[in-house]
Amino acid sequence: MADMKTREATTGAAVPALRSSSGRHAGRVRRGRGGFGAPGPGELVLRYTLLLVVLAITVLPFLWQVSTSLKGPYEDVFAQTPSFIPLQPTLENYAKVAATIPVWTYALNSLIVAVIVVCGNAIGATLAGFALARLEFRGAKLLLALFLSTLVLPGEVTIISQYLTVRGMGLADTLLGVALPGTIGMLNVLLMRTAFQAIPKEMDEAAVIDGATPWQRLVHLGLPNVRGMLSVITIFAFIGAWDDFLWPLIVLNDPKNFTLTVGLQYLNGTFTANPRLIAAGTMISFLPIVILFASLQRFFFRGVAEGAIKG
Repeated sequence: MADMKTREATTGAAVPALRSSSGRHAGRVRRGRGGFGAPGPGELVLRYTLLLVVLAITVLPFLWQVSTSLKGPYEDVFAQTPSFIPLQPTLENYAKVAATIPVWTYALNSLIVAVIVVCGNAIGATLAGFALARLEFRGAKLLLALFLSTLVLPGEVTIISQYLTVRGMGLADTLLGVALPGTIGMLNVLLMRTAFQAIPKEMDEAAVIDGATPWQRLVHLGLPNVRGMLSVITIFAFIGAWDDFLWPLIVLNDPKNFTLTVGLQYLNGTFTANPRLIAAGTMISFLPIVILFASLQRFFFRGVAEGAIKG
């Protein structure tokens, strides 16, 4: 009995020592190798180098525009050694933009067009996506194939037919004529269809068994689960309508109806061009996009990362 107790005590003392030794060994392995699948030093350097290159390509032009818009009239914008920090920062260029062109009228016109496009895509793409994903009807696959076929054609191919259609409807030189072709985007319809398809079918079947109508299933079951994707198409639709230049330039003739992107061309004179005013006008047109994205970024990243479906 004494020998057994001695062996048990020895074993009991050895087990914690063995565990602590194995723990220290595992810790050394994790610290030495960085864990399973962890990148090595060379790979980390390559990753951060690529990130810095992408950052320089995307952010530096924006910073240069901001810097140029804040530079005074006596600073050389085209100096051999460019300076990102204005020596005499001023907001006078923004005031000159408003004095040169009716920038706020143009911004209001762009906002009207963007609101029409966003509402059309939010409502139309949602209804069409829900119908393609959750409702059974004849010709659904054919209709989906037609939607996919429209994505193959570039916009420049159909721009003449679009203009003839808008002019035939009497909407030429109107803001509604500018907004009409982008009211429902086929890509947005497919995105909403994908979001609705990601909802488990069991939830939809349970709602049908409970006697829910298609409209009730859309409002109470579908929409709460696709808010992320709805934010994605809202941001894309707003940016597309706000930044569009070619189509408003073709449709609009009256300067009072010009959108902001078209109206900013008047900052570039026939014989002279002030890069400070052009940069300030660019910043004015960029601010609404920043405000919209900052307001919806939480839903935007949820829609991109999770497919707009809550747990």
